Amino acid sequence: MGFRILALTALALHLAWILWVALGWLVTRRRRVLRWLHIGSLAYAIFIVLGPWPCPLTLLELWAWRRAGVQPGEVTFLERLFDLLVYPDLPFWLITAASVAVCVLNLGIYLRRFRRRRNSAW
Repeated sequence: MGFRILALTALALHLAWILWVALGWLVTRRRRVLRWLHIGSLAYAIFIVLGPWPCPLTLLELWAWRRAGVQPGEVTFLERLFDLLVYPDLPFWLITAASVAVCVLNLGIYLRRFRRRRNSAW
């Protein structure tokens, strides 16, 4: 039971990470530390998605599922739904392209904010 909880926790953290990377810009305005954490998160997300290695959260989750002895067909409906939110059933190239596009869009938002702030200072 403990490894199943660990796997679900890793899955929940993965979903939280995806939401943070995609929507973190919404909570970073006027919060310098959060802004830099989010920019670092975006760079890390691009690095992980484009690299030849798997995400550490994915590795933790898979390890915990194996240790729990859970076969793919033995998960509950909510576990499967959670899984589909983190790992949508789409071609890998599309997920990679969409992930990088979201990160680049977020970085563009920060660049726009920076330019506005710089131009208003003059």
